[in-house]
Amino acid sequence: MSVLLTSCPSCAGQIEFRAGSSIVVVCPFCRSAVARTDRGLSDLGKVAEIISSQSPLRIGLKGLYNGHGFELTGRAQLGHEAGGVWDEWYATFDNGWVGWLAEAQGRFYLTFFQPVQEGSPLPSYDSLRVGAQVAEIPAKAPFVVSEKGVAKSLAAEGEIPYRLEPGEQSLYADISSEGGLFGTIDYGMNPPWVFVGKQVTLDEIGLGQAKARESAVAAVASAAVKCPNCAGPLELSAPDRTERVACPFCDSLLDVNDGALVFLKSLDKTNKPRFAVELGAVGKFMGDVPFKVIGASVRSVTVEGEKYFWHEYLLYNPMVGFRWLVHSEGHWNFVESVNPGDVSVSGVGSTCAARYKGRKFGIFQEAEACVEYVTGEFYWRVEQGERVTATDFVDSPSMLSCEYAGNEINWSLGTYVTVPEIEKAFGIRGVAKPSSVGPNQPFTGGFYITTGLAFVVALLIAAAALLPFTGIERTVLKETVTLERLTAPNTPQTAFSGKFELKPDRNVQIVAAADVSNTWVDLDVDLVNEASQEVESVNIPIEYYTGTDGDGAWSEGGKTQDASLSSLPGGVYTLRIEGTWEKSSLPMQVDIHVKQSVVRGVNFLCALGLLALFPAVGIARWITFAGARSGQSSFGTLAGRHLSGR
Repeated sequence: MSVLLTSCPSCAGQIEFRAGSSIVVVCPFCRSAVARTDRGLSDLGKVAEIISSQSPLRIGLKGLYNGHGFELTGRAQLGHEAGGVWDEWYATFDNGWVGWLAEAQGRFYLTFFQPVQEGSPLPSYDSLRVGAQVAEIPAKAPFVVSEKGVAKSLAAEGEIPYRLEPGEQSLYADISSEGGLFGTIDYGMNPPWVFVGKQVTLDEIGLGQAKARESAVAAVASAAVKCPNCAGPLELSAPDRTERVACPFCDSLLDVNDGALVFLKSLDKTNKPRFAVELGAVGKFMGDVPFKVIGASVRSVTVEGEKYFWHEYLLYNPMVGFRWLVHSEGHWNFVESVNPGDVSVSGVGSTCAARYKGRKFGIFQEAEACVEYVTGEFYWRVEQGERVTATDFVDSPSMLSCEYAGNEINWSLGTYVTVPEIEKAFGIRGVAKPSSVGPNQPFTGGFYITTGLAFVVALLIAAAALLPFTGIERTVLKETVTLERLTAPNTPQTAFSGKFELKPDRNVQIVAAADVSNTWVDLDVDLVNEASQEVESVNIPIEYYTGTDGDGAWSEGGKTQDASLSSLPGGVYTLRIEGTWEKSSLPMQVDIHVKQSVVRGVNFLCALGLLALFPAVGIARWITFAGARSGQSSFGTLAGRHLSGR
């Protein structure tokens, strides 16, 4: 790396251009922005001191990206028109690349200059629409405009690869695409410059060991100030990022102006709530990461003339950034921002759906959300009465939410958190339980369905496995016996069957059929073991009646009946049949079948019925649960009642 040593034209202090791509160097002695041109050095004016922050980055740090080493050689600090500050670090690569590492709200984006193809001029700034595609920038999936705005150069240090004018304002548009791709169109240049890259972690670029300098942490970890309206003590947890503060003592909305608090107005206390989690409370999420509650707000939607409220808590960790905790009717969601380019929306009305990382989210609600009350500190210039168009998509236990306002669109992913988990995270008790079904509340009765079905399947498998051991049904006797007419009424007539063989440990079924019509026959059947002369007896009554009445034809009974025995010892048997019948003056013919290994299924069906109760109850609960949830959606059978997520 070649180094150009020269003197500052303002204070004569020694400055150096270490990278060939550097255009401006900020003099470390007098804070002048010194540009080098083909005619020499030019003093562009004084730049402000860098606002101290808890950034783990600093000039001189070296990292690695895609196998190429780089060094952070400069830093520009830019201000957002709606408040807020972000840093852009100039990364000089050992292979000649020039990259920008943007740092905003605890996230890092590494981008590189990308020339625009000839014949594909970029759309003008005024023609861009948030949420629209920018087809002129090639990518696997089209880039989508996520924000338009005005950036102001606030401060700088080190070397900068463009002509930085102190206080200069420029138009920009942030774009994103699938896979975490991120880009910026800088309309401060003519023609506009395009920078494309992706969101990265410090570990991915070899800076995982970078830590915020202790002095910086001590300077900005918190700041004790007083409310300019009531003089109440305020401790700012993120003073380097805070734009608005709502005093909890006098309900004044304060603006952070160059580190000082300026009174804006008194907040309307009509909807001042009692928050379930206090400002300053620390809860552990994302595994075991501590987050501090630094702000809280009440928001609302109006549906069919009725207003519904929910609470949002701003969480902050200096090394991770900002997250949200949303509380609506006893339901909680931990919310993180997602890359708008990773979300695609299709369909209209009730068929509208969003896709994110392979998951499909069905639309749940769309309404205008309004800020009703705020307290604590916020990283943007929040206003009471601030409104956005909000749309929620659900795939339990997650909720994908979109908020659109003016020149900005934000997508976020909320994950359902149970009340016990909230109590454990914050070490508190007595948090109110949900009073209804939440939009993305997971169904907890699935245990009954899955377990019950598992037992049913196990029963079927067991029945199939036992079938070879119980044998296949077979008929061992098929015979017709005749009971001769009786000379004396009601005197039993006896008949004998031929011999047949029974296998041991098999059930036995005796089936008797007689041609009876409006009469009856009663059979006492003995199974006689030829070897032991042991007897097993069963009774088989047969009766069949038919006729007509005022309701039409009717019948009762049947011409075939059976009786069963669980098992008998193996051997040769004979049937002894004693019969009595109503029309005993006539002979009676009876067809006899003796079967073994008969699958009757009574016990099996009883067991199946009992086991099926568990999944049946679970399915009934699920139907009720799903109905209660869809009934709250503005795209379901009833008007929506929940809209949460940021």
